[in-house]
Amino acid sequence: MKRKKPGKVRIVGGRWRGRRLPVPDLPGLRPSGDRSRETLFNWLAPQIRGTRCADLFAGTGVLGLEAASRGAASVVLIEKAAQAARAIRENVSLLQGSDPVGEVEVVETDALAWLASCSPDSLDLVFVDPPFGGGLEAAVLDALAGDGCLVQGGMVYLETARQAGDILPGPEWEICREKAVGDVMMRLLKKKFEL
Repeated sequence: MKRKKPGKVRIVGGRWRGRRLPVPDLPGLRPSGDRSRETLFNWLAPQIRGTRCADLFAGTGVLGLEAASRGAASVVLIEKAAQAARAIRENVSLLQGSDPVGEVEVVETDALAWLASCSPDSLDLVFVDPPFGGGLEAAVLDALAGDGCLVQGGMVYLETARQAGDILPGPEWEICREKAVGDVMMRLLKKKFEL
């Protein structure tokens, strides 16, 4: 899959549409491409407005910022790497200073630790795009499947390497949409209601 030139990422929709944001040159940082984000937010269009979101491995923050741009009520961007978190804060400040939208918070911490301390039923939508090959997907889905922060019927966007086809959600999840784009597998999951 052809990636954008390093250094900039573009918000593709909503109030901040077309805004280009600087991206730090950090190892392993791979922003979701415009085409993937356009597909994802077309899937989410009916329910994005007013949602409470978290972007667990924020990296550049572009998934969470795209959600805020499109009307999410609140977005928490979780990023463990200090330099990446600092860059996200600068981009949030830049965007909010020109055209404030919703509540956007950047938290510099480990995603699994943050999930463990998250208030119950406090999120409607979670973006999960961890570093490929790290095995974090299953741990995150397990944490979100329980009685934790994601509401029953809440949505999870899971992005994995395409060749990692064995990373499938457990019985707590319904696969609503999935699509392969280049080397990436995109899945939109819904947390099943308890019977």
